Amino acid sequence: MNGAKSQIENEIKLLEQKLLETQNSQQNESDSEMRKLIEEEVISLNSEINNLKEALESLPASEGKTYVKDDKNKNDGQISNEGAILEVRAGTGGMEAALFAGDLFRMYTRFAESQGYKFELLSLSEEELGGIKTAVLEIKAKNMYQLLKNESGVHRVQRIPVTESGGRIHTSTATVAVLPIVSKVEVEIKPEDIQMQFYRSGGHGGQNVNKVSTAVRLTHISTGLVVECQQERTQGKNREKAMELLRSRLFAIMQSQQVKSISDIRANQVGTGERSEKIRTYNFPQDRITDHRINKNFHNIPSILNGEISEMLKETSIL
Repeated sequence: MNGAKSQIENEIKLLEQKLLETQNSQQNESDSEMRKLIEEEVISLNSEINNLKEALESLPASEGKTYVKDDKNKNDGQISNEGAILEVRAGTGGMEAALFAGDLFRMYTRFAESQGYKFELLSLSEEELGGIKTAVLEIKAKNMYQLLKNESGVHRVQRIPVTESGGRIHTSTATVAVLPIVSKVEVEIKPEDIQMQFYRSGGHGGQNVNKVSTAVRLTHISTGLVVECQQERTQGKNREKAMELLRSRLFAIMQSQQVKSISDIRANQVGTGERSEKIRTYNFPQDRITDHRINKNFHNIPSILNGEISEMLKETSIL
């Protein structure tokens, strides 16, 4: 037996052995405070084991292939009409880049809220002093990928950071990648080519918001691609969302490299499918946003960062 199934079963065995040892130590412990701590550990271990068993049950019956979801909507036969996955990452500029990435992430979530789109947070990595390192959002709405795809690229900000005492303007960047939820395409992901890890999801400042290892990290061994999902309450659901994200990112890479199978991907050129060029500059002192692809300016940055991006999306839809 190999692949994800054997990996989960091995971890269950290790945890069950640890549980047995912990229960034995509980029986031999006379100190009441220590017995209470050990009891909490027993509860945590039991929860981890149950979640792993749930994840094991959620594995596909066949270990040969994993298929993307079928989509009844007819389009180009490759990209689903049902939604998109949006990733925001802090770029160059240290803490200011993380704060700007947080601003962009809120901009897209508030846009989705204002339009009544259903969205779900898949992964979030926050900076201790504010802002985000990375955030992954799934937005479910018809033609969402077509609507947002031109947001992919490098977004540059020019402003005075809150940490700047001298009043100097700094330039920082964040990157956005918009991925399709693929459909009608068979993406073959062999279980033995996936390394699966489980960890405890963390909150702001690195605090554990969950004492159980429900978060899932998948590494596609042949390409080195890594995806994570930590927002669901169970390992099974996090694994399902992580697999969806992995399929979308692999498909985006296959498109960018113009190959028909995962085995043809050039691992040394693996990317996220995002464009590398600077697409937009957010100039706060002049209250101006410039889209460099269409050479057009937009004003009222506070409103735009509050989700009012319909006009920009309309103008860039011709790209």
